[in-house]
Amino acid sequence: MFDSIDDTIEELSHLSYITDKGLATSLFLALEMERALFLEGEPGVGKTEVAKVLSTAFDTPLIRLQCYEGLDINQAVYEWNYPRQLLEIQARRDASGGLEHVTDDIFGEDFLLKRPLLKAIDQSHEKAPVLLIDELDRADEEFESFLLELLSDFQVTIPEIGTLEAEHKPVTIITSNRTREIHDALKRRCVYHWIDYPSLEKETEIVRHKVPGLSDRLTRRVVAFVQDVRRQDLYKLPGVSETLDWAEALTHLGTENLDLETVKTTLGFLLKNQDDVDKLRDRAAGLLREA
Repeated sequence: MFDSIDDTIEELSHLSYITDKGLATSLFLALEMERALFLEGEPGVGKTEVAKVLSTAFDTPLIRLQCYEGLDINQAVYEWNYPRQLLEIQARRDASGGLEHVTDDIFGEDFLLKRPLLKAIDQSHEKAPVLLIDELDRADEEFESFLLELLSDFQVTIPEIGTLEAEHKPVTIITSNRTREIHDALKRRCVYHWIDYPSLEKETEIVRHKVPGLSDRLTRRVVAFVQDVRRQDLYKLPGVSETLDWAEALTHLGTENLDLETVKTTLGFLLKNQDDVDKLRDRAAGLLREA
């Protein structure tokens, strides 16, 4: 793990993840206290990237559970491999010539399909994996209740087998875009941190790390333009991921100077809503002058 908050900032920086002291403090303490880290913020500000960077930093597997409406235990934890069970029963029946003992041990680990949450506490791990529960706000509220047991004891009870407990508690990152409120009971089991849009200086440093092919002057203009765009009344403001996509697109175009024509023809990298694109095209000249 990390030795200190400053070490956390430095190590993440080596992996091109630029963080501030607030996030570094929350992350460091979550690791030290073996608590899940709950990250909220607008889409594209780098919540998911935290888990990816930790997986690389600790050289350990990243196990990701992408949440969605209707997610249940079968998709999140485990289910039985029914086709294999039927084939095994048929094979035993053919071999024995009867029905005696053909269903013995059918509900054992050999016939268990492990989904992300069960994989995360699998005792075969040599060290703690990183468990990413991504966009929890998309899942139904009932799913949160199940997570309470996992986050409290890092164990899962399977009626046919018993209770399976992690030998190495996974490093757990939970993200939410705050499309709905997450229950306090779950938040209390986590270290909470809100990731906001970065400052001009921080976002400039992020682009420098992630898109080194962009000139320093163009990097500053691109970031300044995006920062001005976020002050507009738009349906969906661009996140850092959109800034990076746009910056990379400009390198492929060989852009050396950010002009009005380039901005208008590449707005689809920055904005993902047509009404926003139309609105910004009318304001692009003024924003470009400010940038």
